Amino acid sequence: MSTPEASPIRELDVRPLLQAGQEPFQAIMAAVGALAPGERLRLIAPFRPVPLFSVMANHGFSASDRPLEGGDWEVVFSPIDAGIKAEAGLAAGSSPFAALWGDPVEELDLVDLEPPEPMVRILEALEELRPGEVLFALLSREPLFLFPELAKRQHEWAGNFDASGTAYRLLVRHGGGGTQG
Repeated sequence: MSTPEASPIRELDVRPLLQAGQEPFQAIMAAVGALAPGERLRLIAPFRPVPLFSVMANHGFSASDRPLEGGDWEVVFSPIDAGIKAEAGLAAGSSPFAALWGDPVEELDLVDLEPPEPMVRILEALEELRPGEVLFALLSREPLFLFPELAKRQHEWAGNFDASGTAYRLLVRHGGGGTQG
């Protein structure tokens, strides 16, 4: 009897390329092109490569990231199940699995607040949630400074503007990470 194996993973550390002053994009795309069906790519970078998330989403990969010691980042790009790919329209960095999350247990209307108050309120509300619970927030703009804080705390998020383009809708799933300053 055999035991199930974890899906294979290939690793690419782009830190040496960047330290040498080289652009790593071609190396990343070459690594993606060399992946076998079902294989994942573990990327190590000296920063969180947010623009790469949408590029990889267009290639059919979701991103799961976490900070490493020393300020570096690890991002694992996994092939997206065809049934979950229907997440078009989400902002870069959004979890492609948001459709599978439960209903929000907390809803915040923060449209009338000026930065950084929406970020402060969301982070405070998350401290009250349990791992796996979901928060919904309505904002007047995309919370670009909030996203790295969510990643540091190991929370997942998905967001986009509504059809009118005037309100940003954000779902945050508590990832179980602790509070960080």
